Amino acid sequence: MFRRSNLIPYKAPLTEQNLPDQSGKVFIVTGGNSGVGKELVNILYQQNATVWIATRGKERSEEVIQEIKAANPGSRGQLHFLKLVLDDLTTIKAAAQEFLSQESRLDVLWNNAGVMTPPQGSKTKQGYELQMGTNTLGHFLFVHFLTPLLKQTAKVSPPNSVRIVWVSSMSIDFAVKPAIDFDNLDLHIDEDPMTKYNRSKVGNLCHAAEFDRRHPGSGIVSISLNPGLLATNLQRHYSKGQMIFIKLMANPPKFGAYTELYAGLDKSITTQDKWETVTPFGHKEQPRADLLDVTMAKKFWDWTEDQVRSYY
Repeated sequence: MFRRSNLIPYKAPLTEQNLPDQSGKVFIVTGGNSGVGKELVNILYQQNATVWIATRGKERSEEVIQEIKAANPGSRGQLHFLKLVLDDLTTIKAAAQEFLSQESRLDVLWNNAGVMTPPQGSKTKQGYELQMGTNTLGHFLFVHFLTPLLKQTAKVSPPNSVRIVWVSSMSIDFAVKPAIDFDNLDLHIDEDPMTKYNRSKVGNLCHAAEFDRRHPGSGIVSISLNPGLLATNLQRHYSKGQMIFIKLMANPPKFGAYTELYAGLDKSITTQDKWETVTPFGHKEQPRADLLDVTMAKKFWDWTEDQVRSYY
């Protein structure tokens, strides 16, 4: 499916140049110590936000925290590291509890972390295909534990300002059909890494839309996005030919941060946008027609919940 925004992105309506002051707000950015996540954290901190970088790498995160602080000496914000290992479901409850013990509000959760096309056979600690386990199951479980605080924050915040942002991908426009194969979620029939990646990212879209139906009246905006064609460490497993294409066509990570910034903080986005997805670098569009399947979203949510329930 050709989409204008994939090749000719819309101009970013929200950047570090016009983002309002974020004092008093608390954010989580998973995967916030590199790539798009790091750029997003930097922009949020510039405007005095409290930002938690949720990732497995403490040393790297502490380096990034010091780097961002040094670059923005006038900020009144705060930066914190939160250890989050998305490919091990046994650790996620403890990560959420650590955050909940430190904060009394959560304004926006950006599910930004992800893995793309790892070596064939890569699995999580629980034996799930690594992309489905990290990109989809891990984030879903993390959201489960943080939802009560998000709801509590929404009650005392301006309408539509409390959000969950599920980072999907431009590649779902080219996903095979059916986009989620419920007869092969255990991968007894193996698939190529990109197909697996696309299925995990369609899963993010399903979770974004289904969250709203599962939590009516919560006041939480749940929205997915396509950050854009970007040059980041997500492509570290690409072939030489693929990397040449990326170098020629992709944008710097900061532009993906603009897309995420729009999804998380632009006032034009409301709870009525549950089937919209944000495209580069800040524009609302509907996804491919077959991805709007309410039955698919419900069924995938149920499957995901079945997989993670024992870790509640």
